[in-house]
Amino acid sequence: MAARVQDLARLLMEQYDGDAARLWETAESGAELGKRVAALPGFGAQKAQIFVALLGKQLGVRPPGWQEAAGPFGAEGSRYSVADITDETSLGQVRSHKQALKAAAKAKTAAS
Repeated sequence: MAARVQDLARLLMEQYDGDAARLWETAESGAELGKRVAALPGFGAQKAQIFVALLGKQLGVRPPGWQEAAGPFGAEGSRYSVADITDETSLGQVRSHKQALKAAAKAKTAAS
């Protein structure tokens, strides 16, 4: 984990002059933002989409195409990820959704 944090700090220094906000503030499109986030150490495709959704929904970072770059997590009103948590009610909705997904996956595995 420490190595990943060091890699992240190095990337931010080299590509964004040490200013993490430049990663999203200078992105001209959602596709570019998604690509930048996906390039972060430890970020796969799904985590990158969730982070783009979080930026868009919670922080107002909305370059053209941000919802498409966020995939299903960018949908208005969704309750799929941390990007959708704004209060206790939405936290419960996200938890319920994740529990339902786990139960469905478990049932599918048991049926195989």
